[in-house]
Formats: sequence, C-alpha cells, structure tokens
Amino acid sequence: MPILPSFRPDRLVALALCSALLVACGEDAAQGGPPQEAVTVTTGEVLEQPWSDTIQALGTVEARESIMVTAKVSETVDRVHFESGEEVEAGAVLVTLSGNQQRAALAAAEAAAVEADRLYRRQAELASQQLIASASLDTQRAIRDSARAAVREIRANLGDRSIRAPFAGRLGIRQVSPGALVQPGTEIASLDDISRVYVDFPVPEAQLSHLAEGQRLVGRSSAWPGREFEGVVSVVDARVDPVSRAVMVRGDFPNRDRALRPGMLVEIRLERPARPALVVPEIAVVQVGRETFVYRVRADDTVEQAPVQVGSRVAGRVEVVEGLEPGDRIVVDGTGKLRPGLKIEDVPRADAGAGPPSRPPGDTAADADEVVPQPQPPSGTSAD
Repeated sequence: MPILPSFRPDRLVALALCSALLVACGEDAAQGGPPQEAVTVTTGEVLEQPWSDTIQALGTVEARESIMVTAKVSETVDRVHFESGEEVEAGAVLVTLSGNQQRAALAAAEAAAVEADRLYRRQAELASQQLIASASLDTQRAIRDSARAAVREIRANLGDRSIRAPFAGRLGIRQVSPGALVQPGTEIASLDDISRVYVDFPVPEAQLSHLAEGQRLVGRSSAWPGREFEGVVSVVDARVDPVSRAVMVRGDFPNRDRALRPGMLVEIRLERPARPALVVPEIAVVQVGRETFVYRVRADDTVEQAPVQVGSRVAGRVEVVEGLEPGDRIVVDGTGKLRPGLKIEDVPRADAGAGPPSRPPGDTAADADEVVPQPQPPSGTSAD
C-alpha cells in the first residue's frame, strides 16, 4: 500500500501567495506596466516660411546655329581655304571648286549680251526716227533681256563653285582635300556657332505651372568639375509628350570661352521663385513602408503619429504639403526611440540623448557598441 505524503498547510499558503503574485504581474503587463520615464527629445515649431526649391534635370548641349557644309554640284576641289577647328566669319570662302567650263560659258554669254544690247540701242535710234517698226524694236529688246538672263544664270552656277560659310562659327574636322571629286551632298566640314548654346531638358508636367521664360538656370558638366554655367529659360515647349508626360524646356547659355560643346551632357538646376510653405527638418520625417509621418506633441507632452505628405527636399529640409498646421509642435531629434503615447521631455539639441556623443573618426569600438534606434510602426499596428 503506497504511503501518501503528509499534509502541510504552510505549503498550501505559499502556493496561494505565488499564484496571486503571478496574477497581479499579468494584470500589470496587460495594463502596460508601471509608468515609464519621459523620453528626452528635441522639438520644434512648424512655421510658414519662404521656400525656394529647385527642379533638376539632364539636358544635351546644342549649338545656336549648326550645319554640315556640303557641295551643291559635282566638281573637282580646286582649293581648300580653311583648317580643321578654325573660326571663320560669315561669308568666308571655304572651298573653291574647279569651274573652267562655267567661266568659258560666262565669257560667251557676256559677249552675246553686249552684242544684243548694242543692236537694241541702234534699233531704238531708228525707231525714234520712224525708220523701223516698233515690233522690231520689241523683238530686239526681248533678245537683249534673254542674253542678260543667261549671263546671270551662268554666274550663279559659277558661284556654286565657291562654297562659303553662311554664318560665323567654328569649323569641325575637314573632310575633303584638293583634287577630290565632290557631288551634291558631299560633307566638307561641320560649322557650329557656339558663342551661345542651347540646352534642352525635360520637366515633368506636374511642374508646368512653375515654369516661365526668363527663369534662372545653373548647369554643371563632368567635363568641367566645380564650374557652374548660368543661363535662363528661353522657351517652354507648347506640347507635352503623351508618353513620358514631360515638357521640353530650352535653356539659353552664354558660351564666350567655348567651354560647352554640342552633344555634351549637362546637369540643369532650375531655381523656382520663392513661395510660402511649411518647412521642417528632414530628420523629423519618419518613413515606414509606404507611410510617412512625424511625431506631433500633444498638450500633455505626449506624442502622436501625424501622417504627412511631403514635397521637395533641399539641403536637409523638406516641404510639408499636407498633414500639419502652422504652430504645431513636432519632434525633430530623437524620433527613433518614440512610439505613440509616450511622454517626452524637451531638451536643447546639444543636450538631447537622440544621438551618440562626438568622437574621433575611426573609433570602431564605439561604433560596435552603438545601438541604432529603430523606427516604431505607425499607430494602429502592433509590434511583436
């Protein structure tokens, strides 16, 4: 027969006390536990202030005037009057083609014109004396005019043998040499007027209302590190591309030293005029998934998540388009250790406990011990 352990009332009392304590601890945990100390953060007031943001885009440099110099007729090159990369004035002769046949035809046409004019003057004298019919004089006048027209035609053909620069600019690499046979369309050299250049760049249609002629532009090129080129908006295209939903904008840039060349890639910054806007420090904005919010301080010094819609960002500041009102108090520094409902204590930025103390660069031991606060999920979600 098994022997039952003796009954001890003191053990029963101890078990009852332990159960009561466990139940009490569970109730405290369910109710959020004991009140926590206030979290030290830095706050700031949301104010409306002048805001001047920028539009950035990439564009390609184009010459103010640009052509490929070509021949108009089939002929042999007699002389080349330029060198590659040379600056030329408008009307300068670039290439002379052989025109022996045209010069001979011109001499014959000029002689025929002189003879037709001489006969016309003689018949005009006879007609004034009524010695010939006026019809004969009219016929001779037509012959004279036809001879003069033939002279002009041959001179025009001979002029095509002298290829000239239609405007002042810089020539490219020479493509022909003396003695070469050229035909209509044969490329001789490129000619670009780059004393001023254009830069065409796309801008989203959402920014169309902020574009206007005369706005200031700043351009940068990787070919000239650290240098900025200043220009203005000269034209805003009349159409929006239905595929990209962007409008083309043309910027006009002075280029006295010819630093910008056609085809170069330029980063454009368009400065928009100042306008009133709600601006907050960028570190105050918390991004969790697709939600963007700030921690707004209530009257009892507790915080709540305020969803916001942000606009452009410039130099560590961000424009708040929707979600805040002027005079709202938000947490600027220390958002990583907050969650809705926590009580805060506002301290100056230099004394706030949001960031680690300054230390010399390269202190890897301190970097290893530093704990980066993680953003809390937005209100209405549960964290495991």
